[in-house]
Amino acid sequence: MNRCLITAQRTPRRALLAGAALVLAASAAAQAPARPFPEQALRAELVVLQPPEITLNGKPDRLSPGARIHDPRQLQVLSGSLVGQQLPVKYLRDNLGLVHRVWILSPTEAEWPPQRAHP
Repeated sequence: MNRCLITAQRTPRRALLAGAALVLAASAAAQAPARPFPEQALRAELVVLQPPEITLNGKPDRLSPGARIHDPRQLQVLSGSLVGQQLPVKYLRDNLGLVHRVWILSPTEAEWPPQRAHP
């Protein structure tokens, strides 16, 4: 049964290679570029009052039916889970003028100077 000995000898080497691959993947993720926001996206402070009612920079506004809200990890978030929180965001409006796509900014992204701010 030489196969068992060979497998046993290779296992530490494989584990070491797998560990190195994980470290490289983690460092690559840490250096990942910022999320690509559309050029038309505006920046504001969002507060969800009672969905679909929101405020952008203190002014009343409304989410569109089917609005998508993405957290800093690009996961979709339900508006009801954000009630009462003041969040830095970038957003886009639909053809009717309702807020349709929202990206919640990470602390690092929130520190960047806004390219386009809410009017």
